[in-house]
Amino acid sequence: MEPEEILKRHGQEHLARYEGLSAAEREEYRRRLAKIDWETVELWKHPEDLSGGGAIRPIEGVDLYTIAARREAWEKEGVKAIRAGKVAAVLLAGGQGTRLGWDGPKGSYNIGITRPVYIFERLVANLTEVCNACMATVPLYIMTSEKNDAETRAFFRAHDYFGYPAGYVKFFSQEMAPCVDFQGKILLEGKGKLALSPNGNGGWYSSLVKAGYAAELKKRGVEWLNVFGVDNVLQRIADPVFLGATIASGKNSGAKFVRKSSPEEKVGVLCLKDGLPSVIEYYEMGEAEKNLRNERGELVYSFGMTLNYLFRLDRLAEIADKKIPVHVVRKKVSYLGEDGTLVVPERENAYKFETLILDMVRLAGSCLPFEVVREREFAPIKNKTGADSVETARELLKQNGVEL
Repeated sequence: MEPEEILKRHGQEHLARYEGLSAAEREEYRRRLAKIDWETVELWKHPEDLSGGGAIRPIEGVDLYTIAARREAWEKEGVKAIRAGKVAAVLLAGGQGTRLGWDGPKGSYNIGITRPVYIFERLVANLTEVCNACMATVPLYIMTSEKNDAETRAFFRAHDYFGYPAGYVKFFSQEMAPCVDFQGKILLEGKGKLALSPNGNGGWYSSLVKAGYAAELKKRGVEWLNVFGVDNVLQRIADPVFLGATIASGKNSGAKFVRKSSPEEKVGVLCLKDGLPSVIEYYEMGEAEKNLRNERGELVYSFGMTLNYLFRLDRLAEIADKKIPVHVVRKKVSYLGEDGTLVVPERENAYKFETLILDMVRLAGSCLPFEVVREREFAPIKNKTGADSVETARELLKQNGVEL
């Protein structure tokens, strides 16, 4: 069926605008139109209620004391798995450095003081440290976005992959989803250009599959994927102790956590919801739950997520078959007006469709929460100044002996 017929069937005839496009641009635009996921677009009419519901209770995890007591055995198990080629790392790096005042991939932002030190550089250094200790190389897959893919690849090439073996670094681009206005009409951001946004950090595995890397991982004998975000410059990647503990637990996934510093800290919390591991966002928890304490005066719901997860590869294939829930969120989206000029809205005007990695934890069916020391493994960079910023990350890096 021709794209124009499909558009008419879904009430999106306004997209069939080809004026001013060259033959090549028109063909590319029609190709884009043919790839629209209409099932997702229709969700704006009846969005799933993913905000709450269900009884929650604490989940059992391994704390710092348990880890100290069993470190040697777990580390041995993890090193064994890494040396056997059973582990790969996946970096979620599709974000831009907009909130840092940087026009480029977030990972290419320079956090150095007396010399250039990039976010990507610190993450690769953390992984390299583990590889050197294990005397093995962990394959690194980097998820980019359409907006920063070429620039990210070029950045790594220009810096010689920060010393990491280039043959072990692979890039793939995150899938995109169209944005719709509040009447369900798909927006254009320019002539022949759909207004698209990344489909959320839960889309990493489906994007990996489409790039052909899931089959490659299976062929390599990889059994575990360590998925991590670009924000945290102190995180330990392919951590053999974390890996060994998760393998020994028999769980399908593992999640690194830090103890919440206060009830108000804006981090997702790992707990059980209706008996399954679930990450509850800070804004979804009631005041009573946020402030609930045990007999020792500790927060009951204190497992703050750091976006550093382990997933069994075979379980991920099963999760993909189930279809991850799609979240419909309201955002400000610039669009092409009827008169052909770009409109920059002052308030929310559109829906974006996102999948979240936290839903994958629930779909995995079981998860081992693994505590890390905040000052050693949690230095997120979300803002230029203030909390969780370049400033706070620099101080933590210096405390951990990193020269800036």
